Amino acid sequence: MTKRHGYALLAAVLAVIVVISAAIYVGVTGTDGGSQDISAGPRGPRSSAAPASSGVWVGSWSASPAGSEPGTEQKGFAGRSIRNVVHTSVGGSSARITLSNLYGTTPLSITHASIALASASNNPAAAAGTLRRLTFNGNTSVVIPPGQQVMSDAARVRVPHDADLLVTTYSPTPSGPVTYHPHARQISYVAEGDRTEDQLGDAYTEQSPYWRYLSAVDVLSNETDGTVVVFGDSITDGISSTMGANRRWTDVLADRLRNESGAPRYGVVNQGISGNRILSDGLGNPAINPSGLSRFDRDVLGRTGVKAVVIALGVNDILRNPHQNDPDRIVEGLRELTRQAHTRGLRVVGATLMPFGGHRGYAPALEGVRQAVNEEIRSGRVFDEFVDFDRALRDPYDPRKLTGRYDSGDHLHPSDAGFRRMAETFNLSHLKGSAAAEL
Repeated sequence: MTKRHGYALLAAVLAVIVVISAAIYVGVTGTDGGSQDISAGPRGPRSSAAPASSGVWVGSWSASPAGSEPGTEQKGFAGRSIRNVVHTSVGGSSARITLSNLYGTTPLSITHASIALASASNNPAAAAGTLRRLTFNGNTSVVIPPGQQVMSDAARVRVPHDADLLVTTYSPTPSGPVTYHPHARQISYVAEGDRTEDQLGDAYTEQSPYWRYLSAVDVLSNETDGTVVVFGDSITDGISSTMGANRRWTDVLADRLRNESGAPRYGVVNQGISGNRILSDGLGNPAINPSGLSRFDRDVLGRTGVKAVVIALGVNDILRNPHQNDPDRIVEGLRELTRQAHTRGLRVVGATLMPFGGHRGYAPALEGVRQAVNEEIRSGRVFDEFVDFDRALRDPYDPRKLTGRYDSGDHLHPSDAGFRRMAETFNLSHLKGSAAAEL
């Protein structure tokens, strides 16, 4: 072979290598990152599973299924799109959701679902370039049997902390009773037809104070170590907080965990249900408003990345009929929740019961039960640590009542200022470490 022919052959080989390298580059970059970007238009069903990445899955938002929505017993939301608006506690590089058909009596067919960053607070429009189609085991549709839930695949989308997300589902067929969380303190939206992939919010003309089907949003985070679950009643649910302003005490707690030096880096998920009790279930099967004891496994132990739990329950056992007049039974229920958490190595912080003097259900005998429960909590024999919400919010001149500026007006639920005071009272270091020894 001549030297000239050798150079020619070498040049040809190099050219082939360049072409192959370019093809590989185009193939990789053409599917990276934007694979869930709906604006590009899919060629067919695609998996929304995010590629392997550093970080851990943690809970950024959650709400407990509390019952079946009245008026949905026959048709559910057939032929309509539900756009739930939820607020993140921590951010991440990918997200996945959990949908629940716990209170359904027939299979729930979801043919399209999406997630997006909201363009603005309290707005159904998606921010440009953030809308992603969700898949379930690689499919764009999923059927959820009655009484069951399903988790989506991971979708690669940059989720900020302290931001509104839009999670939209569409069901073409009647599903029966809709599983919902009735006291969202957040406006969500409904549209006629399949508007799952609409970036604009113009079609979402119906407003709703509920969260429907959606029960959790997890994120893949490299800045967060785990999740703290706050388990409570209407006070934790934030029933008296300003609508759409994210002023529940758990929202302020999330801000502190994210911003304060030395704080554990946990996402915060709110598992409060209005009217919830430790010991007594509501009616139905499954029970509407299930007791704390019966839902603890689902709403605490089953949450993603949980490291610690805050328990703020007991007032409704005292106030609601039939009144629980035996403080020992309430305390034993709280101890059982602690024991269950300890089986998973979870740290448990409990809250004293706040005053309700002046509330329509107040009676001196019930006040005595509250005081007895609080005495046991303060003794250190119920939880690993406790936060004294009673002492922080009570009127110093009449400790049976909330301080005026912390009272929403019904003498039971705090005002926005009261919720902030609760969160500011919380000792963040109490969330650190594993479960204590047997109490």
